[in-house]
Amino acid sequence: MHSLFGGATTRRAFLKTVGGGAAALAVGGIAMPAIAQSNNLTIVFNGNNENQTNALKAIIAAFEQQSGATVTLNQMDHEAHKTAIRNYLVAGAPDICFWFSGNRMKAFVDRGLFDDISDLFVQENYQSVLGGTINAVTVNGKQYGLPLAGTLWGNFYLKNVFEEKGLVAPTTWDELLTYGEAAKSAGMAPFAFASKELWPCAGFFDALNLRINGLESHIALMDGKMSYLDPALTAVFDRWEELIKGGFFLENHSSYGWQEAAPLLAQRKAGIMNLGNFIKYAIPEADLPHLTFVPFPKIADIPRFDDFSTDSVHIPANAKNKELGRQFLAFFYQPENLAAYLAPAGNVPPRNDLPPSSDPLVNAAVESLKQVQGTAQYYDRDTDPDMAQAGLNGFQEFMVRPERRQDILNRLEQTRTRIFKV
Repeated sequence: MHSLFGGATTRRAFLKTVGGGAAALAVGGIAMPAIAQSNNLTIVFNGNNENQTNALKAIIAAFEQQSGATVTLNQMDHEAHKTAIRNYLVAGAPDICFWFSGNRMKAFVDRGLFDDISDLFVQENYQSVLGGTINAVTVNGKQYGLPLAGTLWGNFYLKNVFEEKGLVAPTTWDELLTYGEAAKSAGMAPFAFASKELWPCAGFFDALNLRINGLESHIALMDGKMSYLDPALTAVFDRWEELIKGGFFLENHSSYGWQEAAPLLAQRKAGIMNLGNFIKYAIPEADLPHLTFVPFPKIADIPRFDDFSTDSVHIPANAKNKELGRQFLAFFYQPENLAAYLAPAGNVPPRNDLPPSSDPLVNAAVESLKQVQGTAQYYDRDTDPDMAQAGLNGFQEFMVRPERRQDILNRLEQTRTRIFKV
């Protein structure tokens, strides 16, 4: 990705570079309890968006004024923090730190390095406003962090183009097949798919597996507890192959980056793009008012589960002032304050009671999330990094050469048994 984002080449690199615009802080009137003894709070922050950093500083200032606490904010480079956190959680832990939810959080929970804050969830009744996103910070029924803004994945399209071509956005598998034939008849690729960067293939796999086998089975696969040769995955690859052989994907998709494929929606050369809401950064400005999405079609008769990759904020188990840390998190997570913090990056909030965003896509995503029963964090966040790389390579190969399915799955299974020592 060079044209828009200065050489960011991975999904992770892209997701941490987007964003802009000033955040306006609206401080809630929470009455902070008196702090009898230690009133010093230390926060490690790994954000690299200047406007978001300024919003956090404003929230901290308001918290200091109302609580009488002194807060020290230590900001670290995003990449350097990935190494530093492995050390400071063991020795010299801050009271608050920012990290990732899902499997990356669980790695520290399993080592006893993140504090159980289930009491804060009960106190603040977060269950009622977080819905399906709560499982992103839950391990064995307990909560170890607060989810922050995320990226909701779905099928994005332009409303005016669909009206012009007489197309209907599919909500079921049969509707997807009908839509695909209609799009091809209109001279369009049903999906503006781009696999040059590999990770869109993993997103498509996630969507199919979550719709067919559900969240528990999907996470079992991500955790290495389920075989890539398990019969449950047969239906996933059968459906995928049906679309591949049916010509549903952009021809020569492996030569397209996602930024090159997204504009094809406005050019009437493709109908839908399966991606995260950051697709808006590659859509011509004149077409943005028409950009919308529907969830990936329903397949099996199971609850709806979706990818919603989100960062999170935590209290380290070795923090010196956990009570003050809980008070800060409760203040920070008030709807007005969280909205001010999230606004500069333009991503989707996990809470469903924040003030409306100026971005209609964000508001639509918030409403859509209300129907989600549970969320995954995206393939490369949910599984071991080496397993993720093997999966990304294998999924792209399958999309180009579906006849190699068995060989690909055999290789993935060999990788799983080696990495997870099963």
